[in-house]
Amino acid sequence: MTDNRTVESRGVLMGRIGGKNTVPELTVRRLLHGLGYRFRLHRKALPGTPDIVFPGRRKAIFVHGCFWHGHGCSIGRPPKSRLDYWLPKLEANKLRDQAKRAELAAIGWKTFIVWQCQIKQIDELADVLVAFLAEENPDRHGGELLA
Repeated sequence: MTDNRTVESRGVLMGRIGGKNTVPELTVRRLLHGLGYRFRLHRKALPGTPDIVFPGRRKAIFVHGCFWHGHGCSIGRPPKSRLDYWLPKLEANKLRDQAKRAELAAIGWKTFIVWQCQIKQIDELADVLVAFLAEENPDRHGGELLA
């Protein structure tokens, strides 16, 4: 199947897709805020610049678009045209994601990925996020309770 757009118009269209403050990211942020969590956004000092950061818990959440990060769900299927361009690009995105999560783990951070398609089941997503954030962090304060 061929693309119904020229290479130039497709490039302009894809170039307009932003990497921050996307609809899925805003949905997750509203959900977390509604659950009573407070967080920081897009910490450039951390590998991979996580979308949502909980510095005190040393936890980070990435909100990934299924297409751009190669999830494999119905939203994340690769395009049918220009496979020589798209397949290496999407594979490089996946490898970079893995490397950045490994870097975060190496410095003591736990990470979680929220996929775009998970936004549809908001109640299930809320349960999973609460479970992720509720995990104890024994390294915090040297394992001692503060008075």
